[in-house]
Amino acid sequence: MSLARELLNSTTQVIAKMGAVMLFLGRILGQVPASLARPGLIVAQIHNAGALSLVIIMTCGLFVGMVLGLQGYDLLQRFGSESALGTGTALALLRELGPVVTALLFAGRAGTALASEIGLMRATDQLVAMEMMAVDSVRRVVAPRFLGGLIAMPLLTMIFVAIAIFGVQLVGVQQLGVDRGTFWSQMQGSVKMSDVTEGWIKGCVFGAACTLVAVYEGYTAAPTAEGVGQATTRTVVISAVLTLALDYILTALLL
Repeated sequence: MSLARELLNSTTQVIAKMGAVMLFLGRILGQVPASLARPGLIVAQIHNAGALSLVIIMTCGLFVGMVLGLQGYDLLQRFGSESALGTGTALALLRELGPVVTALLFAGRAGTALASEIGLMRATDQLVAMEMMAVDSVRRVVAPRFLGGLIAMPLLTMIFVAIAIFGVQLVGVQQLGVDRGTFWSQMQGSVKMSDVTEGWIKGCVFGAACTLVAVYEGYTAAPTAEGVGQATTRTVVISAVLTLALDYILTALLL
């Protein structure tokens, strides 16, 4: 009985938290028009979430592409299809690896930064001070950060894919001897606009989900150092699980 009661309580808490997040998302969306009237705040958050993440995104993209080049060549060589290296890796990066890996990196870099920043504002009573001065903290603090992450994530996804394809080319063509013309021509002939669109859609959805989790955890964090740390940890864990779950759902819908 105690196990069933704990399971019921846990399920109730999860459902209640999902409802609270949806209500919080409604508050954010309600403040989006007012936030768009101050584009400087949004541009600053795109810089914080996107430009400051470029180093880790590009570095990881290069090495992921190089590993894909090695593994893909080894696999395709067994079937005598080394020339399809460009096509296979490009489709894998555009439709799956690019959006998913970028979202995980985004959650680890930008998501934790957002959660800790807003959580620290909660711990130092800055959000309370805004409310006392009749300033909507969601409009001034949360909405610009949400829009910044939403815009930055798909752009980072495309940059990751481009750098990763360069890494595949670097290994497959320069090191392993795949014909350069065949590599690029087969990729251009096989990759469709729908494949690019699928990666773009996933990047937008993952960006919205990871950014929403980050700003919600930071905004609702306990006003202590321990509370901010727990909010940051929850941001990474929830974002990773949510990204993989949404990836399955989107793949099933888009195929």
